[in-house]
Amino acid sequence: MRLQDIKAQLLAHRIALLAVLVVAAAAAWAAPRLLQGPEITVARILRRDFAQSVVASGHVEAPHRASIAAVLTGKVLRVPVAEGQAVAAGQVLVQLDDREWRAAAAQADAGVDQAQARVHQLREVDFPVADQAVREAEVTLRNARQQRERSAELLKQGFIGPSAMDDADKAVDVAQAHWQSAAAQRVGALPSGAATKIAEAALQQARAAAAAAHSRLAYATIVAPVAGTLIARNVEPGDVAQAGQLLMTLSPAGATQIVVDIDERNMHLLALGQAARASADAFADQMFEARIAYINPGVDLQRGTVEVKLDVPATPAFLRQDMTVSVDIQVATRAHAVLVPLDAVHDARGAQPWSLVLVDHRLQRRALCLGLIGSGYAEVLDGLAEGDSVASASLAVVAGSRVRVRGAPA
Repeated sequence: MRLQDIKAQLLAHRIALLAVLVVAAAAAWAAPRLLQGPEITVARILRRDFAQSVVASGHVEAPHRASIAAVLTGKVLRVPVAEGQAVAAGQVLVQLDDREWRAAAAQADAGVDQAQARVHQLREVDFPVADQAVREAEVTLRNARQQRERSAELLKQGFIGPSAMDDADKAVDVAQAHWQSAAAQRVGALPSGAATKIAEAALQQARAAAAAAHSRLAYATIVAPVAGTLIARNVEPGDVAQAGQLLMTLSPAGATQIVVDIDERNMHLLALGQAARASADAFADQMFEARIAYINPGVDLQRGTVEVKLDVPATPAFLRQDMTVSVDIQVATRAHAVLVPLDAVHDARGAQPWSLVLVDHRLQRRALCLGLIGSGYAEVLDGLAEGDSVASASLAVVAGSRVRVRGAPA
């Protein structure tokens, strides 16, 4: 055998021996760990005050929105406000061309003046004239009757003939007719008379026509019914606004609500007046208070949710209509509750929840009775005690396994 072959065999034996030593060393190092089980992280059961919350997302809206529409059809002259602008109650939003309605209002006012003049004429002129005419007719009638009496005496004495007596009778009849006519005219001119009532009715009709004309004229100037913010504007100068056409949408100032959809499974936890913390997605670091004001008695069949509205007592300046908002509704509290992390509970929302508890380096299955659930924790009513250590439900370990704890319990 050549010297070179001998050297090659010796090198092969050395490599094999080294491999055996490495395997033996690895086995010696791993054997205790295999006997002690895998290394895991456990969580410690703790006791503290606990609040259960229902978290949801929704949007901001006012309890109602004012739709600003045209009552008359007319050309738009001015729109002195912009979308997003805050407006005061009574502030002009849209001005229509009102020349035609202004002329109609002036004509109606003239009709009122004319009717008032007629009533004034009856009271100040016609009645005094009619009263004087009655007095004059009474005097004439009295004179005619006295003349007829004298004529009757003269006829008896033979100084006049029957024709003269006939003339005296006719004079009395004419005077009587004149007096009756004057008396009737005076009665008509009385405040309770027919002529006065007709004149006053005409005055009322003229005033009603004037009120209608001024009402139409007022519709030409469209103003804000309440203070608020314009969230939509659909009109520009030069447009022809049609009667009933929506021109703007106004969000009234003051009361603001948040509308959220809550999973129907949490419906039994909700009650009017419950407090909540909210934040707009655009200003996530600025929390504000809210309170449940309305719970819809019905359930959305398609989504399985319940509509809930929350009042915002102090509306932040940054809050805007239709903003996306997250709310955290506190539905229940417990003082000094025993808490287990939800990620250490198997079947947490099922009928028989359980956890793997570390006892003498081994995992034991422990049935649990849970109370409040929320914010990553569950209240333990029975099954665990403060200070117990539990394994995460996501670990590939089973009850009875021997394990080693990595670091201090969380």
